[in-house]
Amino acid sequence: MPDDPTPNSGFLASPCLGICLMDPAMRTCRGCLRTIEEIVGWYTASPAEKRAILAVLDERRAAAEGRR
Repeated sequence: MPDDPTPNSGFLASPCLGICLMDPAMRTCRGCLRTIEEIVGWYTASPAEKRAILAVLDERRAAAEGRR
């Protein structure tokens, strides 16, 4: 099943939060913190590429928390 969200299926849900507003200074979405390139490429990215994007998003969130 291609959209099976079970852990070993390779399916990774989009990190989109539905708060789509690009920050012009940071050049990332204020909701999910992805760049335009990451957003556009999400659905064609391999599971490994998606995991890499998710790891980068974790780093961006941690950095954003540190700036508050």
